[in-house]
Amino acid sequence: MQLLSKAVEKYEKIMLEAERYLWKNPETGFKEYKTSAYMQKAFEDFGYELTLAGNIPGFYTTIDTGRPGPTLLILGELDSIICPQHPECDPETGASHSCGHHAQCAALIGIAGALKEPGVLDKFSGKIKLCAVPAEELLEIDYRSKLKGQGVIKYFGGKGEFLARGYFDDVDLAFMVHTGPSFSVRGGSVGCMAKKITYKGKASHAGGSPWNGINALYAAANGLNAINAIRETFQEKDIIRVHPIMTEGGAMVNAIPGSATLESYVRGSSFDGIVDANKKVNRALIGAALSLGANIEINDFPGYAPLVNDRNMMLAAKEAAELALPDRVFTYEEHMGSGSTDMGDLCCLMPVVHPYAAGMTGTSHGSDYYITNPVDACVGSAKLQMAMLLILLGDGARRAQQIMDEFKPLFATKQEYLDFMDSLIDCGDRIEYTEDTNAKVRL
Repeated sequence: MQLLSKAVEKYEKIMLEAERYLWKNPETGFKEYKTSAYMQKAFEDFGYELTLAGNIPGFYTTIDTGRPGPTLLILGELDSIICPQHPECDPETGASHSCGHHAQCAALIGIAGALKEPGVLDKFSGKIKLCAVPAEELLEIDYRSKLKGQGVIKYFGGKGEFLARGYFDDVDLAFMVHTGPSFSVRGGSVGCMAKKITYKGKASHAGGSPWNGINALYAAANGLNAINAIRETFQEKDIIRVHPIMTEGGAMVNAIPGSATLESYVRGSSFDGIVDANKKVNRALIGAALSLGANIEINDFPGYAPLVNDRNMMLAAKEAAELALPDRVFTYEEHMGSGSTDMGDLCCLMPVVHPYAAGMTGTSHGSDYYITNPVDACVGSAKLQMAMLLILLGDGARRAQQIMDEFKPLFATKQEYLDFMDSLIDCGDRIEYTEDTNAKVRL
C-alpha cells in the first residue's frame, strides 16, 4: 500500500488545483462542457486515450493490466447543483458545487496519475475503467425533457444514459467515493421518480372578468395541499419523500393564470414503494385539477433505482480505509439513506459500493457547504480508492471474483432493466371532460 499512497501523493498539487478550478466553475447536468474539457485535458496530459460521449459531456478510458481478471469501474461526477443563495455560486446560473462532485473529479485525476506511476499496475489484475460521468443531480427536468425529445439523451441521469449507450457493457463491478463530512459507508439510498406537472386552466382578466377564467395557479396550490394531506398514508418502511417545487405560476398579475407548472420527485426504498406512492400523488394532483375544472398534464419519468450497496463491497471499502487511512475513523452502517443517486442504476446489474470521503462542512446542497479539508476530500479519497483497487484486483483479482460469484442481480440483463425503466414512463393529460359535464380520469 505504501507504493500506492506515494503514487497518489505525487499528484496532490494537481488534485488541489483541480478542486479549486472546478469549485469556481460549476455546471449543471448535461451542461458540464468546461468541466469535462478540464478533466479531458488532465487525462490526456497523463497519456490516456479517451472515448468521449460526444453529444453530451463525459468520457471514459480503460486500463488493461495485461493480466486476466474482471473490469472494475471507478466514477467521478461532473455536475453541480443549483443554489443561488451560496455566496460562491455562479452569479449567472446559480450553479454551485454544494454537492462536492468537484472534489470527486479532483480525486479521479489523482487516481489517473497514480496509475501511470512505475510498478503500480503490477499490483492489479484485470482492467480498470475510469469514467467522468455527467448529470448525477436530477434537476432541470424541463431541460432534460427537451434533450430527450431531441433524441440527445434517453435517460435523465448520466449513469443510466452511459449504461444505455453501452459504455459499461464490459464492466463487472463498480465503485464511486462521494464527498461527505466523514469517511463512511452505509447500506444504500432511495430511488426516485421524476415528475413534471402542468395545470391547464383558462386565462382571463383578473379584474374585469375573473369568472371567465380557470385559475391554474389555484389548482396547483390545491395540488400541493393535497399531497401534504396524504403524507400520513406513506409507510415508514418505504422511506417515501415527495418534495414538489413550482417553476411557473402565471405571467402577469392582472391575468388569471392559464398555466402553472410543478416539478417533483417521488422517492422510495423500493420500486414497489415508489410506484404505489406515485399513484397516490397523481390522484391528489388530479383531484385538485378537477375541483376547479382545470386539466392536468403529468409527465412521469424514471429517475434512479434504489441504491443497494453490495455488502461484500462495503466490507472491502471498510478494509480499504483501515489500510490506506489508519489514522481516520471509518463508519460502517447498514441503514439506507433518504437521498438518491444514479449509482442505483448500476447496482441493479452489478456489485457496487458508494462510500464517502471526509472533507466538507455545512449542509449538503445548502448555502453553507464548503470543502474545508481538501486533502481529505481529494488526496484521502484517492488513497481510499487505490486501496479498494488493491483489495479487489490484487492477488489475481481473487476478491473481486468472489464478490461477483456471490452477487445476485435484480435484473438478469441490461435490456431487461432498461425495459423496466421505460415501462415507468407515463405522459399526457389525465382528465377528459365530456359534454355532459362528467370527466374521465387516468391516474
